[in-house]
Amino acid sequence: MDEFQRAWLLAQLGPDADPADLERRFFRLGSVRAVALEVLGEQRAKLLADPLRVTVDGVVTMDLAENLRGIERQIDQVRQAPAPDEIDGEDQGGGALGVTWLKPARDYR
Repeated sequence: MDEFQRAWLLAQLGPDADPADLERRFFRLGSVRAVALEVLGEQRAKLLADPLRVTVDGVVTMDLAENLRGIERQIDQVRQAPAPDEIDGEDQGGGALGVTWLKPARDYR
């Protein structure tokens, strides 16, 4: 993983992401987008494992539903944004190459 890919991952996941963990995931998965989606998916799963809303009458109310929505929006954004290790136009399947032969307009003898 190069500096541009690492910087893109930290921009998507926040500065607290462990660079060594990101390197291991990149080696296993092969793309920075896959790494970001895996980390965000794990964060989403952690939020879903615990209750999203806890209320202690008259003392405190804790609501994590907005955090969950934020992670889901971030997952959508990572899926749509171009990643630094992808070639432009890779998703469109483009890249057709045409070849033609050039012939002079007039043939001289």
